Amino acid sequence: MRLALYTGIILAGGYACLTPALAADPTGDWRVADGVANIRVAQCNGSMWGAVSWEKQPGGRDENNPDVSKKNRPTLGMPTLIDMKKKPGADQWEGQVYNAQDGQTYSATITPVGTDQLEIKGCVMGFLCGGETWTRVGPPIPLSPTNAMAKGAPKSTGAAPKAQGAQQAAQQAAQAPQATTGATAPAPAAKTAATKPGQKGAADPVGDICLLPEIAGLAH
Repeated sequence: MRLALYTGIILAGGYACLTPALAADPTGDWRVADGVANIRVAQCNGSMWGAVSWEKQPGGRDENNPDVSKKNRPTLGMPTLIDMKKKPGADQWEGQVYNAQDGQTYSATITPVGTDQLEIKGCVMGFLCGGETWTRVGPPIPLSPTNAMAKGAPKSTGAAPKAQGAQQAAQQAAQAPQATTGATAPAPAAKTAATKPGQKGAADPVGDICLLPEIAGLAH
């Protein structure tokens, strides 16, 4: 049985430069084998969780869910990897995977292969196992402030450092000599930082998956 996760995700573009990842770090955004989905994986309260982060066909719904109340839920932001725990002594996580193609949940494992591949395998009642390999399209995701406060996770030691570059640029601009023509050169427009995985914005409607209601209600 080939494990296929229909999530209907748009591949709106990847990351031109990916941050080097540890071989055993499954967090980040991953493209599923048939290219129709991106799954964002993050650590939420000590477990790995995954959710749909891009849709190839916007507006997808979880139509095959046996729970009538969920048949109309959007596939964007839908949990797919559920409460996956790390196996002792192995770079592998065990838990469950939700397959929206048939509306069923299976026992599953995820295993990083190098830095840019993630193997996922699912089984029904311990047999009829199948799997596929996902490809990294987004860098690893650090623990969010919310998850840093989770039991067993290191707590934040202080506020995040302020961006020094913008302040220095402003100071240099103020100290620069004025043009002799009487006209003042317009200040360069500030560059807008690209939205990173885990940061909710116009370019990333999902944001930190640990804060999605369906995951937060179970992971915290």
